[in-house]
Amino acid sequence: MSMEPPRLVVLDRDGVINRDSPDYIRSPAQWIPLPGAPEAIARLGQAGYTVVVASNQSGLGRGLFDRATLEAIHDRMNAVIEAAGGKLAGIFYCPHRPEAGCDCRKPLPGLLLQIEAAFGCRLSGQPVVGDSERDLRAAQAVNARPILVRSGNGRRTEAQLQGWRHLEVYDDLAAVADALCGAAT
Repeated sequence: MSMEPPRLVVLDRDGVINRDSPDYIRSPAQWIPLPGAPEAIARLGQAGYTVVVASNQSGLGRGLFDRATLEAIHDRMNAVIEAAGGKLAGIFYCPHRPEAGCDCRKPLPGLLLQIEAAFGCRLSGQPVVGDSERDLRAAQAVNARPILVRSGNGRRTEAQLQGWRHLEVYDDLAAVADALCGAAT
């Protein structure tokens, strides 16, 4: 019996699941979920999607917080999502500064390739949701389905992306979940 590959949805963290900050999210107390986002993740899971986070976290490389603090932030995120009935299957992040020259910092596809390896499937055609052009470029690089949300930096990103044809844009993660779960039934 062959296992069906998982249907993945990859989410950026800051600006998609939680409020973003130009000064970085540096503590669990600063991690504040966006309205409806934890419930949206729960709905995606109930519709059969495996939900994964891919996030640039250069604050780690900049020394603004340590790995233990980042794990505490993610523990809080997981607890809030689980309280809403949802579950994240994984959290993948790039800890490097922009100038480090790594291949995992979005817009490069390294994080998404890590997700493909971890879940044993391709992201081709799978939704990748973000609020910045780097999220969309990383999605394009693995032939995924880029989706822009207007939360976080999304409105500014949308204004800058006039040249993109056929870009899916939604107000927030709840609207993405509505669209994907409607399509999933």
